[in-house]
Formats: sequence, C-alpha cells, structure tokens
Amino acid sequence: MYEYINGKITDVSPYHIVVENNGLGYLVYVANPFSYQVESQQKVYLYQAVRDNDISLYGFKNKVEKQLFLKLLNVSGIGPKSALAILASDDLSGLVTAINNDDDGYLVKFPGIGKKTAKQIILDLKGKLADLGNLDQLQGQQGLALDLAAENQYVTESLEALLALGYTKTELKKLKPKLLDYQASSTDEYLRYGLKLLMRK
Repeated sequence: MYEYINGKITDVSPYHIVVENNGLGYLVYVANPFSYQVESQQKVYLYQAVRDNDISLYGFKNKVEKQLFLKLLNVSGIGPKSALAILASDDLSGLVTAINNDDDGYLVKFPGIGKKTAKQIILDLKGKLADLGNLDQLQGQQGLALDLAAENQYVTESLEALLALGYTKTELKKLKPKLLDYQASSTDEYLRYGLKLLMRK
C-alpha cells in the first residue's frame, strides 16, 4: 500500500494527473486535476484501489483529504469516483456540517448521490468526522494557474473535468453560459466556480 509519492507532474487531464518518480509515470485520479501544474514538484498522498481486473491510484493534496475519502468509501453505495466528486467541492467544512445536521438535501447535489445514498452517508458518518481537524484551513487550496492561451480553453477544460466527475451534459449545458460570463485566469478557478454553482442548484 502506498502512502504518498513525491514527483513531477508531467500531465494534467480532466480525469487524472501523471506523476513522474524515478523515471516511472504514475497515473493518479484526483478530485481536481487542474489544481496541479505541469512540471511542478508535488507530494501527492495516495490510495490504491485493487479490484478483480483493475488497480488504480487515487491522489490527494493532504492527509485530511485522504482521510475523508477513506471515510466516504466505507459508506455503502459510495465508490472512489463518487468520493472524488464529493471532495472536488471547495466546501469540505460545509459537507461535514451537512452530515452532522442530517441535511440530505445538500448531499444529493453531488453527482451520483441520490436520497438513499445521502441518508446512508449521514447514518454512517454523522459524529465520526471530528478527527479530521480544521477543514476551513483546507478550503481553496489550489496549485498555480496553468499558463494556457485563452479563457474559452479554460472553460472547455473545466466542463470536461465536471463531466469526468459525473455531472450530466444537461447540467453542464446550463452552466456553460455562467462560466463564460465569469472572469478567471485558470481552468482551476473556473472548475471551482462551476462546482459552487452546481452545489446551489
């Protein structure tokens, strides 16, 4: 089992990043790939998921994010993809508050989370997240802005990343005009703004 990897980010896509270490490139699924900058050196905390026909790596910016991911995986009906989609939200403290306050309406805003799963999250995790520490300190942690050509490219990449997280094309079609009206200088910023708007629906 891996704890973390220290290496250079060599590729960023809507679905994953690639971290190079000692000549090997590790494909790592992360909640927000565009918060990582190509050619930067990063310490990425890892979780290795082993299935019958697949071995995948999931990455996190810090230990707390990884701990929350592992707690979500323990909930019946939550897989790695759903857990990553939940972690993609900047509002981790809001997530914990929703769980502790039985707010299933907040939880169903995440892609792939229905009423039944939302209630299961609350049932399994309510009162069990105090050991995660101060989540407010983690909000808005982002990498350096990617040096890309134009804002419409940022919007396109952010929409691709949201689609990878599980949001529907219908949801993203409604979101796109709002992103185009927003002024930002990186894909990461557009993605975070898009997630905030999707969580208000």
